[in-house]
Amino acid sequence: MEKKKLMADSSYQNLQKHQFDRSWTLFLDRDGVINKKIDKDYVRRWEQFEFLPDVLESIHLLSKRFGKIIIVTNQRGIGLKLMTKENLEKIHALMLEKIKSAGGSIDKVYYCPHLDEDHCNCRKPSTGLALQAKKDFPGIDFKRAIMVGDSQRDMEMGEKLGMITMFLAHHEYSGRSAPTYDFCFDKLISFAKGLYK
Repeated sequence: MEKKKLMADSSYQNLQKHQFDRSWTLFLDRDGVINKKIDKDYVRRWEQFEFLPDVLESIHLLSKRFGKIIIVTNQRGIGLKLMTKENLEKIHALMLEKIKSAGGSIDKVYYCPHLDEDHCNCRKPSTGLALQAKKDFPGIDFKRAIMVGDSQRDMEMGEKLGMITMFLAHHEYSGRSAPTYDFCFDKLISFAKGLYK
């Protein structure tokens, strides 16, 4: 697919061409997609975790369309020793509980705790998190998968594996070169509702 910068209204018609169904997998970044980012810091405890507007409704709608929903997230705060894996897993457990209570479903959360200088194979844009998901869920077909994120790293990981890439445009890219992607929406709910237009 030719990479085009399509904003929300012009993306809906193109979305319909793919006929997404339960055979498709949705990969979601976390910070900036599901919850608010903390400027110059990390979400270290549950009290700092804040769902973005309409995200719970979005995941509820997306759960009815996609066979699997996987979260893949870089969490270098662990590598920087600002938080522990136990802290992060507690946050994720509570996040999943809230999503389930709202009618949504996440199959699994994969995270990378490393720093860039660790040269691991799991820190996005490396593909290790998605490959681990495929190992755990062999039915995943990357040609029938979407990567949704708000950074160049997310888009690159999805592109490496042949996924459709969905960029959530945020104000930090105003006046700057945004990543290349297949589709672009302003927020997750726009994409979720666009599937039902």
